[in-house]
Amino acid sequence: MSLEIPSGIAPAIILVEPQLAENIGMTARAMANFGLSELRLVNPKNGWPKKGVREAASGATHVLDAARIFASVPEAISDLNYVLATTARERGQMKRVMGPDEAMTEVASRADQRVGILFGRERVGLTNDEVSLADAIVTFPVSPDFPSLNLAQGVLLTAYEWRRAAGRARLPFSGEMHSPPATRAALISLFESLESALDRAGYFPADKREIMARNMRDILHRMAMTEQDVRTLRGALRALILPRSRGGTDDGASRLG
Repeated sequence: MSLEIPSGIAPAIILVEPQLAENIGMTARAMANFGLSELRLVNPKNGWPKKGVREAASGATHVLDAARIFASVPEAISDLNYVLATTARERGQMKRVMGPDEAMTEVASRADQRVGILFGRERVGLTNDEVSLADAIVTFPVSPDFPSLNLAQGVLLTAYEWRRAAGRARLPFSGEMHSPPATRAALISLFESLESALDRAGYFPADKREIMARNMRDILHRMAMTEQDVRTLRGALRALILPRSRGGTDDGASRLG
């Protein structure tokens, strides 16, 4: 599979001693969702590849197939120019601390450099020595009442912010209206049809017809209807009127008869 992002622009995701196959697979899926493809694994527990990892990736197997294995963090980051370490707790190190949005803006500004983002072990995260190898720290603005963040979730948030910062976060569809706004003629015709139907149904009190009709027109104007909207409403009106005009025996007609 061809990579969406050229090598050397997108950051590498580095998982340090990951234990669960599900977390590695879901990390690959999160990376693929937002255009990241370089996965590095430092001394994965219980060997590699892991049983069930491909199933957890839900199709993002190209990320797993290209994953590189390293024996230590220094080896995994040796070719990088800029390294970020993710952590949920304060480490007492004099390093710049950023949220994922600010951090990925920084990464995007280093498009000519090799960048890596370290994610620690599921239970204990990164060691202080491993954090000391990074240029800066990334932490997440989670609720203090429940600060625990799953490994793949952390990767997902980071990858999303990188895609935004890199200017690649385009929605897959817009929901824009495909029908043009209704013309005045179409709206006036709808008003006439609606008011005529309501007249026949005896809806309007004689002394309030004009003001009630104007209020209804204002309601319809506020809807900013398209041509398709008008056609749909006129079709619905016809469906309501035709049974009576054809001498049908709906409940209302029976009572009037």
